[in-house]
Amino acid sequence: MKAIGLYRYLPIEDPESLIDLELPRPVPGARELLVRVKAISVNPVDVKVRAPKDQKETTPRILGWDVAGVVEEVGQECTLFKPGDEVYYAGSVTGPGGNSELHVVDERIVGRKPQNLDFAQAAALPLTAITAWEGLFDRLEISRQPDANRGKSILIIGASGGVGSIATQLAKWAGLTVIGTASRPESAQWAREHGTDHIIDHHQPFAPQLKQLGFETVSYIFCLNSTEQHWQDMAEVIEAQGKISSIVEMHNPVDLTALMLKSATFVWEFMSTRPLYQTADLIEQHHLLNSVADLVEQGIIQTTLTERLSPINAANLRKAHSSVETGRTIGKIVLEQFPE
Repeated sequence: MKAIGLYRYLPIEDPESLIDLELPRPVPGARELLVRVKAISVNPVDVKVRAPKDQKETTPRILGWDVAGVVEEVGQECTLFKPGDEVYYAGSVTGPGGNSELHVVDERIVGRKPQNLDFAQAAALPLTAITAWEGLFDRLEISRQPDANRGKSILIIGASGGVGSIATQLAKWAGLTVIGTASRPESAQWAREHGTDHIIDHHQPFAPQLKQLGFETVSYIFCLNSTEQHWQDMAEVIEAQGKISSIVEMHNPVDLTALMLKSATFVWEFMSTRPLYQTADLIEQHHLLNSVADLVEQGIIQTTLTERLSPINAANLRKAHSSVETGRTIGKIVLEQFPE
């Protein structure tokens, strides 16, 4: 089968940073699906994993954590899907990624593809949808009943990014007042189009901007950009007993005591936690992807696809990585169709 991978971690300008490969056909395990990949998308995590470092692989490393495709085979203990089913998923960091013609994945972290989307549109969604859903509803414990959220607000830092574009839509669906951060006119407009009620600039102090909008504090904060940089701002504007979640790792200590007097909560969101640790609730990712598919079909959630590249090969994947590396992309870049 065709695949794109790496042996060395090199700058994306190097043609050896991502290369075209021919690999053996994988075999699904008892609870695994063998999926024929129709489309893949690129996320910041792909760029982070591929970033230059003094490390070499003896077998090719395959990246890719956004897939839409068709089930080709099922393991003997599978009960959720059958051959021919159209699916979408983010997979797991524990095995080969989805940048290959055929991919093996645990059926418990796979969802049914939204029927009203093509494969490229669907491939833009899984990683960001899982991260946004878990961050809002599992980590921040926000109710999915709008009546329960009347008068509550959420600040989403990085509202125009991949996760932010889904989180704003989900938060609005849940009945929250959504305040998003953006620093460019085009990213602010994108955030507004995806559910943000108010915009502030994350390069400026939060409190004065929020006060101008009529907010002394916010009920929740979902941080999708530089946790350390925004820590003091977040501690200042979160309400007493409010909750903060972040997906961005810290490289230096922060003052957790800043949250003490408010009895505020800080919690991490990492969408690979469930598959990485094979948690007892692993199947929740299957359920939430199906719930997102329902919302897409109802017109409540929009795909965030903004650019298509074809075919799926190393040259186009390097192009996509290069764009994501700038940190200025809006929406998702998707590759579709392996060459014949």
